[in-house]
Amino acid sequence: MGGKKVNKVVLAYSGGLDTSVILKWLQDTYDCEVVTFTADLGQGEELEPARKKAEAAGVKEIFIDDVREEFVRDYVFPMFRANALYEGVYLLGTSIARPLIAKKQIEIAIAVGADAVSHGATGKGNDQVRFELGYYGLKPDIKVISPWREWDLTSRSKLISYAEANGIAVPSHKRGEPPFSMDANLLHISYEGNALEDPWVEAREDMFTRSVSPEQAPDQATYLNIEFEQGDPVALDGVSLTGANLLAALNKVAGDNGIGRVDIVESRFVGMKSRGVYETPGGTVLMTARRAMESLTLDRGEMHLKDELSPRYAELVYNGFWFSPERQALQAAVDHTQAFVTGVVRVKLYKGNVIVVGRKSPYSLYDEKIASFEDDGGLYDQKDAAGFIKLQALRLRTLGVNRSSFKINEQRRRDLLTY
Repeated sequence: MGGKKVNKVVLAYSGGLDTSVILKWLQDTYDCEVVTFTADLGQGEELEPARKKAEAAGVKEIFIDDVREEFVRDYVFPMFRANALYEGVYLLGTSIARPLIAKKQIEIAIAVGADAVSHGATGKGNDQVRFELGYYGLKPDIKVISPWREWDLTSRSKLISYAEANGIAVPSHKRGEPPFSMDANLLHISYEGNALEDPWVEAREDMFTRSVSPEQAPDQATYLNIEFEQGDPVALDGVSLTGANLLAALNKVAGDNGIGRVDIVESRFVGMKSRGVYETPGGTVLMTARRAMESLTLDRGEMHLKDELSPRYAELVYNGFWFSPERQALQAAVDHTQAFVTGVVRVKLYKGNVIVVGRKSPYSLYDEKIASFEDDGGLYDQKDAAGFIKLQALRLRTLGVNRSSFKINEQRRRDLLTY
């Protein structure tokens, strides 16, 4: 608690037990005014109770912002343009929400004259890094308060005792050990911890909230047409939609078809392995459709370079470096490739699967006449392939001759040594 006195702090506040305890703890420990910020990221919860709880705690400045469109437009879609998958699997649903929350907290801090910001992330996870790299990247002189790294409320029972001693309501389902922790937004919902900590144990079916199991999905396939403009989805089955509305609509239809569940063991930035279960129905469909659109409209060199850059981009997002110059540089390179990623992709959703069945674009690089096994009218001279192959094979033939000779000489030397 050293350093200069804190006068006002902006807290990322959900209204749940943990952040309600944090709010009171900040008031008691730092003797400061607390400003709360609650973001509507499409988590599907009523946010007005958070306002009432903040008011009851004596908070005078309460911010509740609907940031769903900004979240999808300025964070989710740019990340998807990069085809970002962390460790080849994770669609980064939690990771991509943190920089937006951090940005809003800093904007509020500047507007209300706060000298500190605070979050509810624990000292073991990635979110503390993501929040704080965002804070410092946007306002280098901001003071950051991380209660989980400072207080002595190191167990659930201590947290509940503190809440009860300070008149903070404790929901009945919070009194026992919670089965897992959850984080939700419009892109995904995550489940981690406790009952999920053994990576050999299958997640319970009644845990999932955004998708049915593939076994329970309809026996009839669902077809969708997804329209893209310059890399971003803009319409579903011919109906133009905002980014947030399109993603919400995809979440519903994909979830109904058992799509978007992943169960992974991931490498946290802080050094440990962690098991997580995620539901990302709409995002899973979008990623598959986007790749199909790019297969038609991107040059081979563009596509393959993107495939090299995507893991690096995903790692930067996962580790919290959204506001870093290297992420911004990668974004510029990625966005440059998207100018002609425009057209329609038709997908079939069936029992947990997303199957591409059609794609078309005014900028298609696919030439049916050249690719055809029928007469192409002289567009492609098959005899040209002979010279192409010989040039490609030149170094292999050179290696073969050189190293075959070496092997023969080496064998001859060994034969002589046996006598």
